[in-house]
Amino acid sequence: MYSDAFFIPRALLLFAVFLAAATGVHAEDGYDLWLRYQPLEAEAREKYRPQLRQLVIPGSEQSPTLKAIEGELVRGVGGLLKRAPGVSAGVNGDGFVLVATPKASRDVRAQNFPVHKLGEEGYLVRSATIRGHRGTVVAANSELGLLYGSFHLLRLLQTRSALEGVSIESRPRIGLRLLNHWDNLDRSVERGYAGQSIWDWWNLPDVLDPRYTDYARANAAIGINGTVLNNVNASADSLTPRYLAKAAALADVFRPYGIRVYLSARFSAPVEIGGLDTADPKDPDVQRWWAHKADEIYRLIPDFGGFLVKANSEGQPGPQDYGRSHAEGANLLARALNPHGGVVMWRAFVYQQDNPEDRAKQAYSDFVPLDGQFDDNVIVQVKNGPIDFQPREPFHPMFGAMPKTPLMMEFQITKEYLGFASHLAYLGPMYEEVLRADTFAEGPGSTVAKVIDGSLHGHQLTGIAGVANIGSDRDWTGSTFNQANWYVFGRMAWNPQTGAEEVARDWLKITFSNNPVVLATGQDMLRDSRQAVVDYMTPLGLAHLMATGHHYGPGPWVSDLARPEWNPAYYHRADKNGIGFDRTSEGSNAVAQYADPVAKRFASRSDVGDDLLLWFHHLPWDYPMTSGRDLWEELVHRYDTGVAEVREMRAQWQSLEPLIDAERFDKTARLLRVQEREAQWWRDASIAYFQSVSQRPLPEGVAPPAHSLEHYQAVKYPWAPGH
Repeated sequence: MYSDAFFIPRALLLFAVFLAAATGVHAEDGYDLWLRYQPLEAEAREKYRPQLRQLVIPGSEQSPTLKAIEGELVRGVGGLLKRAPGVSAGVNGDGFVLVATPKASRDVRAQNFPVHKLGEEGYLVRSATIRGHRGTVVAANSELGLLYGSFHLLRLLQTRSALEGVSIESRPRIGLRLLNHWDNLDRSVERGYAGQSIWDWWNLPDVLDPRYTDYARANAAIGINGTVLNNVNASADSLTPRYLAKAAALADVFRPYGIRVYLSARFSAPVEIGGLDTADPKDPDVQRWWAHKADEIYRLIPDFGGFLVKANSEGQPGPQDYGRSHAEGANLLARALNPHGGVVMWRAFVYQQDNPEDRAKQAYSDFVPLDGQFDDNVIVQVKNGPIDFQPREPFHPMFGAMPKTPLMMEFQITKEYLGFASHLAYLGPMYEEVLRADTFAEGPGSTVAKVIDGSLHGHQLTGIAGVANIGSDRDWTGSTFNQANWYVFGRMAWNPQTGAEEVARDWLKITFSNNPVVLATGQDMLRDSRQAVVDYMTPLGLAHLMATGHHYGPGPWVSDLARPEWNPAYYHRADKNGIGFDRTSEGSNAVAQYADPVAKRFASRSDVGDDLLLWFHHLPWDYPMTSGRDLWEELVHRYDTGVAEVREMRAQWQSLEPLIDAERFDKTARLLRVQEREAQWWRDASIAYFQSVSQRPLPEGVAPPAHSLEHYQAVKYPWAPGH
């Protein structure tokens, strides 16, 4: 028998272990993301401590999810308040936190909370009095809802929000909230700029890196509930028994945190790994092969989410290889998954192999005629814009044009076209811009958000995906500020109505501090950063000016590639007379793919606005702009503005040096230096090229490019990352 002197309460033991992990040499290297749990200011700690004395979680010994909740709350509260709550079997004093479903706790049942309307993932956080004791209740219909509610409770502490009188109800507006990893089996990451893949395929399933658990924690904290493990340019090997066992091991780690595993499926897998002569959707042997493959997967991963498919796009195999439609291809896989409850996410990113009239029109042309032909467990995944994750695009015309088919948003979190991991570009305003865009599909107020949350057309299957920016770098995303894009994606996936500025403020508080100078300066930087990138890369609605293949740096002069739509010159169409892509009825008529009110606005030079002017119009260089400058002068002005905005961000960050820890401050300062240099490069190279085409002098007082056009054209980067 042990002496009482050696008895250590379970909560204290848990906290000691977590505190030791959290205070190691890497405490401020960015690894902890929004689970940082560094001590709050003394005043805040003293305010919260009486309210967080006791933790009550019925059944935590039997449930992996409840055990994870207990561990997170002990770790989080203990770290933030420098005092861990005691863990008790029941409420026995003021300052309790009761985390339970009504089914598991009669105390929760007695409160008669309206949990019936929260669904399976929603939760409430309420102040309550139980048997005369005052405290806080996290209630939900499921353990997963309790997990999300517990993370929200921790966020209240991290953002210094009041607990007394708290009354929060929250449920996700969108069902599938996924990260898409473009990770390959050799651990390279397509369009990844933060190191290798975090999936160590070679050592899985035997070696489970603790980072996998931290990945699940970080995603659950912002409401993400699924992950596609492998690249959409998929290898069929991902579906072989060897790799399915590895995916199953990851699924086991993720399951307590509500993260389902999905896989990108290669359409030609029946031929490549199945020994068949065809992958034709109408072939009975092909149908049987996919059904057996689905059975095999679900034996290993009972809660497997389903398949993501890129087909007949950029050389990938697909149903059109056999004269079948995208709907017939998607339905083949959907029927194999249907008995198990799985879904097919069929990507709409397609463009033809021949010379298209306008690449921006291709997905709409291929998919809209198929509306209503997809099975119920198919959702069509559509990029936010009609080209390819550009710094600014109009919303994709497919949103609102397929009322009988669920559409799933695809955003890019990784910054393929926005300066890679090096450039500071907060994408919250971009996501907000797209989600709040009005399609007018059912009249005014038919926003893109209402399309993807199912409310506009009454769909139950809903989804949103973000192409992950995660890699093996210690800080996960290549820089501290890139973490904000992962964070805001999760918050907006949970609720598309969430404001980008609200999320930015929360992220700054959680990541750095509650110092008002840090918050004000940081918000200014985040708010203006994406527009700065637009200005020094693709101002006034220009698009796809990036260098070939790797998309690093400027290449507006490229015009000799095999397919027209691979060339930047295809998109800007600049000559001595003018610049821009005419998508009005006098050009490609891409505007006709939008509802009439939107089409009319985009087709009008005066109503479209400067931000998308050259996306929809080819205009002469002397076209008068609203600023009073002509088009050429305005274009040069925007490039100069972009560089100036980055220079201002550098100065703003430098002013925060006394208020930021040295390691994260220094890395960010170095990256901002890179960004300013590369913004200047973009500005100089682009102006040099467009001046050579327009044959116009630089506006008075404007500095000429540092080098000749030939100098910029000679710059090559064959080993750019992520390519």
